Amino acid sequence: MKLVAFASGDSDAPQLGAEFAHGELANLSASGDPRFTDLLTLIEAGPQALSDARHLATNTTQRIGATHYRLLAPLPRPTQFRDSMCFFQHIEQCARIRLAPGTPYQLPSIYRQQPVYYIGNRLNVSAPGADIPWPKYSKLMDFELELACVIGTRCTNLTVENALDHVFGFTIFNDFSARDAQAVEMQGLLGPAKGKHFDGANVFGPCVVTRDEIGDPQNLRMQAHVNGHVWCDSSSATMNWTFAELLAHISAGETLYPGEIIASGTVGGGCGLEHLRFLQSGDVVELEIENIGVLKNRVIA
Repeated sequence: MKLVAFASGDSDAPQLGAEFAHGELANLSASGDPRFTDLLTLIEAGPQALSDARHLATNTTQRIGATHYRLLAPLPRPTQFRDSMCFFQHIEQCARIRLAPGTPYQLPSIYRQQPVYYIGNRLNVSAPGADIPWPKYSKLMDFELELACVIGTRCTNLTVENALDHVFGFTIFNDFSARDAQAVEMQGLLGPAKGKHFDGANVFGPCVVTRDEIGDPQNLRMQAHVNGHVWCDSSSATMNWTFAELLAHISAGETLYPGEIIASGTVGGGCGLEHLRFLQSGDVVELEIENIGVLKNRVIA
């Protein structure tokens, strides 16, 4: 099931919907069931609530046509947000950009020893379709194409074998990045700050697809278009750490909670830096992942 947050008519009040073919929505919130107030509430309500939501979506007459609503962030305030670096090709290509031509590069051994991740700003979330206002301190505007999972149940000390049992679903993540600010602060070896943490920098959507309908999360086509031109055409099959391995590592001795988002990191070729091409004010970025949809935003300097 594809679950979305949306608003309709003159109201900005968020509602929970299930998306069908051609963009038609079943309005789950219209049922009055408190479990269907929003996506986080549904996730926290557990498997029976999801089963009931699926039944309601199939049988309700409360349907909304594709032109009569606007999408909102499916999880406007994730419980927690972490971003990873699971694609070695992205790491290597970004590193080589900074080296003199012909200079050999060796991937730091830490990336092969364990998954690497950081905790992002869960409050800087934008909606699908929203304009992203670029911070005045940055001139190098970039995007990043990522796949992300949403935790469904409270869990800790997961194993590779059971980790995906605790995933509610998957979504697309656009990790907008101020490359000039990031290049400066990363010299401090503490991870990104102003390079990633500005208003609206994190965009998830357009929906969250439940785990039972995503297919194999390690074999999804991933594409990026800027102003209609292909900048990336790759696959989650190129992840060097799987989501199961990533979750097993993160949950070691640390409890994960429903509604946490954990992203894969950027797929190889999935950002402008790797191509030495950056965004211009007014550019439209469309990120597409198989079985999920298209996440579209415009950047405005």
